[in-house]
Amino acid sequence: MLQQTRDQFVQLFGQSPVLVSSPGRINLIGEHTDYNDGFVLPAAIDKRIIYAVGLNGTDDCHAYADFNGEHVSFNLNAVTPTPGWINYLMGVVDQLQKRGYKVPGFNCVIAGDVPVGAGLSSSAAVEGGLVAALDHLMGYALSRMEMALIGQKAEHTFPGVQCGIMDQFANLHGKKDQVMLLDCRDLSYTYYPFNFPDQKIVLCNSMVHHSLASSEYNVRRAQCEAGVKVLQGKYPQVKSLRDADMQMLESVKDQMDAIVYKRCSYVVAEIARVQQAGIFLQEGKLKEFGELMYATHDGLSHLYEVSCPELDFLVSLARQRPEVAGARVMGGGFGGCTINLVREDKVEEYTAFIRERYEEEYGKTPEIYVTSIEDGVEVK
Repeated sequence: MLQQTRDQFVQLFGQSPVLVSSPGRINLIGEHTDYNDGFVLPAAIDKRIIYAVGLNGTDDCHAYADFNGEHVSFNLNAVTPTPGWINYLMGVVDQLQKRGYKVPGFNCVIAGDVPVGAGLSSSAAVEGGLVAALDHLMGYALSRMEMALIGQKAEHTFPGVQCGIMDQFANLHGKKDQVMLLDCRDLSYTYYPFNFPDQKIVLCNSMVHHSLASSEYNVRRAQCEAGVKVLQGKYPQVKSLRDADMQMLESVKDQMDAIVYKRCSYVVAEIARVQQAGIFLQEGKLKEFGELMYATHDGLSHLYEVSCPELDFLVSLARQRPEVAGARVMGGGFGGCTINLVREDKVEEYTAFIRERYEEEYGKTPEIYVTSIEDGVEVK
């Protein structure tokens, strides 16, 4: 894939590029906790966006996307939000410019195999890959965390998704066979080995494109903030849902909108689950870890309401299978993938079962990805 992208770049632009490999991510547990100052447990995976990038000595940026055959261009003196995937590139450029870094004109080809709309954060992979390429070419000497924060802010300001830091963090900090427990409040993190050698991480794509996710994501974030305001009336020390527990939440339930209460109760419980999951991971307790994943799915489906019938169906199929330790919807929701921990010797049998049952129910074939945990962004 790297060679193919390089060849395509040379053919289009007639120069030799820098190559960047920028991964998608999974999150074992801790969904919608990052923008509530909670904890997450992500990892980078073997599905990657590949960049070929070269400077062109002008004030124009030209990009070709292999995934849809589209050419786009923009001028560095007119970087403003524009519909389409170009926003992710322009958002990164805008953030670098705002921080006082000189961004030159560049050419790039973007390819890769991170499925778009599957909840594997192709957007963070696009952002992280470009900021790493420009950092390498221009010698900005940005830290990985600075790059992640640039990607996050780019997503806030251009596509307009008020995402937390998890996706960009995982994309840039991933390590092979390690998951990361990230504290989204102070950005401290710990690597834990994914020490279940007979387990595979299997992603089942519902083939429902999560078109609602961006707008509804911002709604959920606003609902959490509304809950915090109510909590602060009684508990002024509460700065985010990270500072609340179920007892505090119950004590103000009658002052809170019923939907806001549901959203907050999911988040408070999920923050506690992630901390417990970290302990189970260290202790090698696969069964208990998997039970937390199922509990997370139930919360995302019934309290946070970001699932959909297809995702609920996939998780109900997983629950029937003894080779599956745990499963849940992963990512923003409203479509995309479920993440499943499956015994390695049963993966083929499980994927055949899922395909057959899902086709019977919905008349479409789910894409299934057997993934491995890999390194974060690499400049080649």
